[in-house]
Amino acid sequence: MSGHSKWSTIKRKKGAADAKRGKLFTKILKEIQQAARSGGDPDGNPRLRQAILAAKNENVPKDNIERAIKKGTGELGGAAMEEIIYEGYGPGGVAVLVEVMTDNKNRTVADLRHFFAKHGGNLAETGSVSWIFKKKGSILIDKKGISEDKLMEAALDAGAEDVLEEDHEFEIITEPVSFESVRKAIEQAGFKSLNANISMMPQTTVRVTDAKAEQMLKLMERLEDNEDVQNVYANFDIPDEVMERLG
Repeated sequence: MSGHSKWSTIKRKKGAADAKRGKLFTKILKEIQQAARSGGDPDGNPRLRQAILAAKNENVPKDNIERAIKKGTGELGGAAMEEIIYEGYGPGGVAVLVEVMTDNKNRTVADLRHFFAKHGGNLAETGSVSWIFKKKGSILIDKKGISEDKLMEAALDAGAEDVLEEDHEFEIITEPVSFESVRKAIEQAGFKSLNANISMMPQTTVRVTDAKAEQMLKLMERLEDNEDVQNVYANFDIPDEVMERLG
């Protein structure tokens, strides 16, 4: 299983705890606010539409969603946020992309530099690893009680690029432009998604084991826990037996 899929599984498992701490809601609402800067109507703003969908999937209260939209459109006051993508290397030369949304760039970059250094990595120059990743849509479906043939037929007929089989899930891969139509088609076919988003997927992976694997997972978690970080992507590949031991 790829690092992308493995980390998605870990994040889902820790999602309930994140929600209790308010961190997950905060990240989602920041994305809604930023997306709404390009227009508050989700019908004409795909990024806002996707952010609202993510909020609803995590049961973010409707009032919070509406307030974030108004902050983004300027109807309510809100801090100006800057969107930045940082690149770095994790243990064993793993490529890492970190998407941040911050009102204090100096604070954020100092935090990231500290996290990478503490966990066996380092920040890198722009362009160092971004070429390894491509933007793709990802829809995860629980394998339990699912007909692979029916799922594959529904997904490919709707324009999906591929359907991958993981340990406990199927992952439907799409181009960003067809993500929403595929997601809707899958739902209409009776399949409920565990997670659906557009993310940066690595085209190659770096295998890490034992101590470096543990360092890598700790780095990912520390980055994800930072209030300025919206998303983290990496191209690590950890053997299943090592993942289970560390997980």
